[in-house]
Amino acid sequence: MLAKVNYKGFIWPLIIGIGLFLLTSLRPATITVAGWHMFAIFLATIIACITKPLPIAGVSIIGLGLVQMKPALSAFADSTPWTIAMAYMIARSFTKTGLGRRIALIFVRAFGKKTLGLAYALSMIDLVVSPATPSNTARSGGIVLPIIESLSDTFGSKVSDGTEDKIGSYLVFNEFHANTISSSLFMTASAPNVAAVGLAAANGVKIFWLGWVAAAIVPALISFILVPIIIYKMYPPKIKETPNAKEWADGQLKEMGAIKASEKVMMAVFILALVLWMLSSFIGLDATWVAFMATALLLVTGVLTTKDMLSETGAWNVVVWFSILIFMANQLSLEGGVIPWLQTSIKSVIGGMSPVLVMAILVLVYFYSHYLFASGTAHVVAMYAPLLLIAKSAGVPVMFAAIMLGMTGAIFQSTTHYSCGPATALFAPGYVKQTDWWKMCFVLGLFYLVVYGGIGGLWMKLIGLW
Repeated sequence: MLAKVNYKGFIWPLIIGIGLFLLTSLRPATITVAGWHMFAIFLATIIACITKPLPIAGVSIIGLGLVQMKPALSAFADSTPWTIAMAYMIARSFTKTGLGRRIALIFVRAFGKKTLGLAYALSMIDLVVSPATPSNTARSGGIVLPIIESLSDTFGSKVSDGTEDKIGSYLVFNEFHANTISSSLFMTASAPNVAAVGLAAANGVKIFWLGWVAAAIVPALISFILVPIIIYKMYPPKIKETPNAKEWADGQLKEMGAIKASEKVMMAVFILALVLWMLSSFIGLDATWVAFMATALLLVTGVLTTKDMLSETGAWNVVVWFSILIFMANQLSLEGGVIPWLQTSIKSVIGGMSPVLVMAILVLVYFYSHYLFASGTAHVVAMYAPLLLIAKSAGVPVMFAAIMLGMTGAIFQSTTHYSCGPATALFAPGYVKQTDWWKMCFVLGLFYLVVYGGIGGLWMKLIGLW
């Protein structure tokens, strides 16, 4: 039986890709024929990631097949996708051992007497696990969502009978934004962040783990404090008091029993990886090596099996398509490629414009263009490097631009119900209507732009990033 293929999804990628090939003779003089053809293939591939004739790995392989094989296969030597893949394994171990659920229940027991407190508890769960889980879908969909669904059921808040607005809708929507904020705080908290760091490095900007945290800590902390309250006002739950939450969490923890050896090992490996990532800039460790080391320890101790690794399709999916897209994006940055030409052209247009104004425009363009994307990582690969180089050409301090655009690549997931994996996972159960999702996300998007772009920008100036 033949697999289903969305052939209509090939129409626009083919039209644009072939069209650009036919316009080769009209390319700007500084772009080589090879550079122009790579641009055509890259743009067609990115459009196919949006129209989805096949899953993203499928369209990426097709795009790679149009490039000369010897240089194309070097795509899989890039360390960034491997970092993400190994961190997927760490995230899987959190779920497999039950440690993620245990941490979640402990927070619910401690802070869950009121619905607002419960929202903060669930936010803290996402925050605690996030430094070593760049699969933010695993955090939201694999750890937090099952807790929310169980709590909602306990309080009689179900999608099936139309009572989801009692408490479930609020908790689900709050978790989405908690996930967005935690994703912005650590460079290892989401795949788009790791992608941005890799692309920045390819363009001569080395972002360290602690440097990212130092820049993001103030806007993220403000958002963690205020966003649950903002949502509580915009989208109030009918149930305001949750005295049964502690009793429920106690019961669940009792069922889990004493902490298992696998959980203890998982906790030790998690803390070790976190400390090494924090110290990497001081002791010269590579983030990818740390991720591989943590995965190796999980294998050696039996927490993770080879079968677990091979069945983690999300990780290998990332290695395939992300490696290919990063390779194409890097090729566009070579001499004779589109990016140097674009950088020169835009520099002539924005000459004399304030670097601060340029940076503000780039952040707005980057944020709102995410309405066109269904993958944060694909969006970062498509636009991060060009925007970084434009900022550099305009005189924006390059480290400031690199981290600000990196954080924007995390918060732009707060746009639609298809913006990223966590959005899809949390929207799918039906707790929040699409119209409510879009309206409230638009308001919160404005909030994030002010907090991260305005307050965050001033904070980054204070700590010397510009």
